[in-house]
Amino acid sequence: MDLDLTADQELFRDTTRQFLNARVPLTTVRKWADLDLGYEPGWWREGAELGWTTLLVPEDRGGGSISGEGLCDLVLVAEEMGALVTPGPLSPVNVVAQTVALDGSSEQAARILPGLMSGETTAAWCGPYPPSLPGVTARPDGDGFVLDGMARPVEAAAGADWLLVTATGPGGVTQFVLPTPTTGVTVTPLRGLDLVRRHAKVVFDNVRVGRETVVGEVDGAQGAVERQLRTALVLQCAEAAGATGCVFDFTVQYSFDRFSFGRPLASYQALKHRFADMKVTVESAYAIAGEAAHAVQEGRPDAGEVVRVAKAYIGERCPEVIQDCVQMHGGIGVTWDHDLHLYLRRVVLHRQTYGDPMEYREQLAVMAGL
Repeated sequence: MDLDLTADQELFRDTTRQFLNARVPLTTVRKWADLDLGYEPGWWREGAELGWTTLLVPEDRGGGSISGEGLCDLVLVAEEMGALVTPGPLSPVNVVAQTVALDGSSEQAARILPGLMSGETTAAWCGPYPPSLPGVTARPDGDGFVLDGMARPVEAAAGADWLLVTATGPGGVTQFVLPTPTTGVTVTPLRGLDLVRRHAKVVFDNVRVGRETVVGEVDGAQGAVERQLRTALVLQCAEAAGATGCVFDFTVQYSFDRFSFGRPLASYQALKHRFADMKVTVESAYAIAGEAAHAVQEGRPDAGEVVRVAKAYIGERCPEVIQDCVQMHGGIGVTWDHDLHLYLRRVVLHRQTYGDPMEYREQLAVMAGL
């Protein structure tokens, strides 16, 4: 929650909020839980018309931002989507669009970007996380490459038209972009905790691709992968903070409306102290998520460290706050009919995706030379 928004950013945020409340309230989220994609494709195209998919693409490739800081603009969308546990491939589509726009060839950009930015097509990133899995390998084969291995969990892969594949080879990391219906590629949907966020296992079995599918330099994609990870983590942290802030707000309201022994719950001193502690955590989550967005947007030297601090803090503390809110609601808080579990599912999913807080603390220790 950036407190220093421009007038255009405020309008963009408010428009997004109004659209989401009107088009995808929580009652609709529950209905869409039974859909294969977790959302209606037509709705995603409507979101794309608001500019959700163009913010990380430079103007010379058809994109454009609200404020000149595309990632900070996109964070506003992520926070609002978190506040309503909205479905949709916001992060993977933007990560792939940014990578194709910045690192891809003119031919790749012309073929892929228009569909992604219009919402007609979607994409998924088969990245190297979690690093405990073998991942995807690439070996040279004549004029092309052969891909083997597996990526999981890959967000929005089952419905994606394009896959951005991060693969390791004898000389380093190379990235490829290829249509999902490619011979040797098998996408298997996975069951997940979130009702409307879909993930899948993507297996590459002797997949032969041409050199025209390479994004960027052969064996030189490590920097691009780090940029993609930072972007994904920023959006993830913003969404988790938005979800947690929303839950905290309606829990506080509930504590004023719910009476116990003739007094509102909010009047009890012990609960006031707990609410104060939770409020500090919520505001801290917003602050570190915003700082991470600005650090990555500005390309600061400490951006990698800041975004990892954000992931470690938000990934651990936001689920704890929502668990506390469940306790504040009493028995109704653990029922299916209450919306609390929708938010808890989302932030717990974010806690684990792209690595858990412990992993990022370990990375920060290495960065600090410990």
